Amino acid sequence: MSRRFLLPVISLWWREVVRFVRQRSRVTGALGQPLLFWILLGSGLGSSFRAGVVGGGAGAGGSAAVGYLEYAYPGTAVLILLFTAIFSTISIIEDRREGFLQAVLVAPAPRAAIALGKILGGTTLAVAQALLFLALAPLVGIDLTPASALAAAAILVAVAFALTGLGFTIAWALDSTAGFHAIMNLILMPMWILSGAFFPSAGAAAPVRWVMAANPLTYGVAALRRALYLGEVPPGGSVPALAPALAVTLLFAAATFAASVLSVRRRAIVGAS
Repeated sequence: MSRRFLLPVISLWWREVVRFVRQRSRVTGALGQPLLFWILLGSGLGSSFRAGVVGGGAGAGGSAAVGYLEYAYPGTAVLILLFTAIFSTISIIEDRREGFLQAVLVAPAPRAAIALGKILGGTTLAVAQALLFLALAPLVGIDLTPASALAAAAILVAVAFALTGLGFTIAWALDSTAGFHAIMNLILMPMWILSGAFFPSAGAAAPVRWVMAANPLTYGVAALRRALYLGEVPPGGSVPALAPALAVTLLFAAATFAASVLSVRRRAIVGAS
């Protein structure tokens, strides 16, 4: 890659990291809220939820019964990525108000570099927080090996990149932080709920199962679930295999990045006309 491309990527990436570290409330919100959500739900549903029974047991492609804290663990890691994607991409609207984005757009930087730098910044922050949560895996009965930890980290990067790219695309088109939060909650929260993170698809109604199958985040959660139990059958019923789940997640990440680049180019053309 040329210096003309790498310099804006690194500069925008570093700016996102420094801004996030200085705003500790964003760290608390992005990590603390999903963690609290996971503990409260796990405590409330722990004695009544048995995902393996819903999935049909080990003999039917499922697994032995598992508590809700363990079942919801991969989904909570993805929720941390989701919250960080929201908090990091909202800075796009703030940068536009402050005039920073206008200065970036008139600079001789490739549009793809602008999108990539912002998205990589959000991805870095999201993965860093999710890795902290990954350290809690042994507490819920998930025995991580070096291979499973590396596989899980790689999948977290792919999912974080996809979600941050989606947030970037939405934020770039908006001028209101309130409108951004409303749209992100309307899109991302249902995506997360219907991804197999909150409940397994086996016990859902047929229309809900179809929506879950069409939801790209379903495959990100499934890939993470497979990676955490690398070489074993993950609890919680049947989930997509690791290879196709990872392929869909990478396609999702590529699609959101392409949409981000197109958004930057379109806004730049409109602003210049």
